[in-house]
Amino acid sequence: MADLQIHQFPCLSDNYGFLLHDPASGETAAIDTPDGAEYLHQAQSKGWRITQIWNTHWHPDHAGGNKAIVEATGARVIAPAEVEKISPIDSVVGDDDRVTLGSHEARVIDVSGHTNGHIAYHLADDAIAFVGDSVFALGCGRMFEGEPEQFWAALERIKALPPETTLYCAHEYTAANAKFARHADPDNRALAVYAAEVDTKRLHGEPTVPTVLSRELATNPFLRADEPAMRQRWGGETPAQTFAALRAAKDAF
Repeated sequence: MADLQIHQFPCLSDNYGFLLHDPASGETAAIDTPDGAEYLHQAQSKGWRITQIWNTHWHPDHAGGNKAIVEATGARVIAPAEVEKISPIDSVVGDDDRVTLGSHEARVIDVSGHTNGHIAYHLADDAIAFVGDSVFALGCGRMFEGEPEQFWAALERIKALPPETTLYCAHEYTAANAKFARHADPDNRALAVYAAEVDTKRLHGEPTVPTVLSRELATNPFLRADEPAMRQRWGGETPAQTFAALRAAKDAF
């Protein structure tokens, strides 16, 4: 099975766009669509034709480019039902459904909390996951629609993926996330090293995305809400309550 090719590029003010290309079949999936024109330009520059769109959630900086891409290419839109708020969908998918790009298969994971229908796409054989705004390098999405228990359950599903999984998150938020993470977990030496690397990368204009789950498990305060040290510092009788305290603190940080 030919290896998938991933083309990552900056989009809008702080989004990343992703094109997932299968050389064997010639198929290309647009992972979310912040800017349809930019996706079409990037696909043309690679000599790829977008045949599918995989949306993670309904926000315009993730599905707002669907119309332009579909009109230009006829691509099929695969998305959670909530995307119907702003775009027609060809195939509605939810937790544990499967989608394919050529011979490559992705499992859909419910990661709701940022929005109530947010999903991620995990390609186990390729050790990658596209997680949208559910989790970021050293952070997680704002809880716009969900509840703490719901969002924590979503993060537990991400935590359960193989630790070597590469996480493709949708925004360049890592420097700001690192500042809060160090406030939230000041004794974490692995986090201090990670934060310094982030500062260096951003100083040189380099992306901090993607990240690797194993590193996030050791350093991301939101994924560590079930750790005794985090509960002691931030309170809560359950990990979901500790997560809620962390999320509220980040919102106010």
